[in-house]
Amino acid sequence: MAGSNNGKEIRVAGSGKVLFAAAGTAAPADATIAWDAAKWTELGYTTTDGIKFNKKDKIDPVDTWQSVSPARFIYSDRDLTVKFQLLQLNKHTLPFFLGGGAVTAGGVAGEYKYDLANTPGPDERAIGVEFVDGASRYRFVVPRGQVTETEEISLTRTGAVRLGITFTALAVDDAAPLASFRIKDDASAYA
Repeated sequence: MAGSNNGKEIRVAGSGKVLFAAAGTAAPADATIAWDAAKWTELGYTTTDGIKFNKKDKIDPVDTWQSVSPARFIYSDRDLTVKFQLLQLNKHTLPFFLGGGAVTAGGVAGEYKYDLANTPGPDERAIGVEFVDGASRYRFVVPRGQVTETEEISLTRTGAVRLGITFTALAVDDAAPLASFRIKDDASAYA
């Protein structure tokens, strides 16, 4: 029965992964196909806080003289963000966090260097988030977006370094979705 209480439709994102690719990179055609490792790079461990999605619409009321209630609403803005904290420091996570560029070989063997540009530029990417709960697999893909906010990095004796990121979706064009869910679920929740 639709709309009834059904514990089989409760999902727990106990473990998953975050991946990135060049903006516009196609995600796998369905949730059972593996991510193309030549195009998609996993960002590694994240904190136990997991991944946080936020969709925020700005809706402006059209007020009229004849009514105290709005006559209608106009959508003026939509923000879709994905937030997470990376725990690994490597050649993929550092440029992702700091806005592009690359880690290069340093002056001596075993040393590496990352230069933060003094003038920021666009660093658009696609991201994918996947989690599995039993036989159910969920994938969330943003085909085009950019890191728009980073948290301060805390270097302490008692905790891992965390790279806190807010990734904001950008429109591909007027016809393309801002993001997509791919769902492989044996339950009849979506049928």
